[in-house]
Amino acid sequence: MKKIEHIGIAVNSISEALPVFEALFDRKAYKTEIVDSEFVKTAFINIGESKIELLEATNKSSAIAKFLEKNQGGFHHIAFEVENIEEEISRLGNSGFNLIHQTPKQGADNKRIAFLHPKSTKGILVELCQENS
Repeated sequence: MKKIEHIGIAVNSISEALPVFEALFDRKAYKTEIVDSEFVKTAFINIGESKIELLEATNKSSAIAKFLEKNQGGFHHIAFEVENIEEEISRLGNSGFNLIHQTPKQGADNKRIAFLHPKSTKGILVELCQENS
């Protein structure tokens, strides 16, 4: 794993949360987008070599909507940039980690992604990210 790529924060409304985080970090979001496959709207703010990703549900059956049913929002996941996502999925699966995705899928911010189940990582949802080439 190369670095922390981003920290995901679940929010009820990006339009309400974004001004708070832009003021907190004294910078504007560089991108917002809808990721249909995950049923989320995202906004990204650069922080040094990493990012903050705000996540808003676009569908009541999405993982973010389910998270927000149980939580008022806040920390959702940590994402790590990897050189080769297929190799990392294989390595982690062979090491006994429970993978939510056995193959990468298209995520936000031009990334291929896969998640590890929090039961394998002491309660933390971990995302693997690789830049699309």
